[in-house]
Amino acid sequence: MSSLPPSRLRARKAVLPSSAVPDGTRRRILEAALQLFASRGFHGASIRDLATALELRPSALYAHFASKEHVLAELVRMGHEAHHEGLRTALLGAGSEPTEQLRALVRAHTLLHANHPQLAVVVNEEIHALPPELAAPALALREQSSALLLAVIERGRAQGVFSVPHAVVTAAAISTMGVRLPYWYEPSPALDVDTLAELHVELALRLLGVQGRP
Repeated sequence: MSSLPPSRLRARKAVLPSSAVPDGTRRRILEAALQLFASRGFHGASIRDLATALELRPSALYAHFASKEHVLAELVRMGHEAHHEGLRTALLGAGSEPTEQLRALVRAHTLLHANHPQLAVVVNEEIHALPPELAAPALALREQSSALLLAVIERGRAQGVFSVPHAVVTAAAISTMGVRLPYWYEPSPALDVDTLAELHVELALRLLGVQGRP
């Protein structure tokens, strides 16, 4: 397992997408767990650690979640759901041209991973700590999100807009650009998130055989 330097993760406040869960104790638990799991790993943080961070008794947490695995499952599900809804919304607003649809998907994918690095790390690395029945809802959403990108690539190839030797491999390469962002990217005046998203769009279009803005 690769992970971010703990000091870098601790320096960033873990924030869930605003629509993920209402304010209140449940959100506080999830955001504290997100901070711990991202910086220490799921197996490196206990229920007692989580309770201490929240200044609660460990027993108080069980009124909201049945186990530490259920806390992780909720974070993983929420991360996949926010990602999938972000992609769907972007796609619906992009019109019918494959190139513009691709631009919208890559931009949305990049922004989510750049703006929520702790959530991206936990979703992608710690899902393997879950039993199959708890991981299943998130994995179903992951498949749906992958299918959105692949369908756009296949449509563009069928229309002669994209030229790729293997659509699945190309889709995986495009997706990986966003997934790896939390491991190196730090927002700065020299490279803000919007500029980064546009760079990812241009790189994705080059992978698809499109040079420059059509």
